[in-house]
Amino acid sequence: MAARKNTSRKKRLIKHTKQNRPVPAWIIIRTHRKVRTNPKRRLWRRTDVKVG
Repeated sequence: MAARKNTSRKKRLIKHTKQNRPVPAWIIIRTHRKVRTNPKRRLWRRTDVKVG
């Protein structure tokens, strides 16, 4: 990937990076383990991020 990216693309990549994290423990406790996994979780190698 090129080192020089425009700001809008960087912002979109940052958004996807923030989305790619597990569900916090306090949410699992609050929902009595109904919500355990993050459906938007992805592995950097397996799936591609469509940011353009």
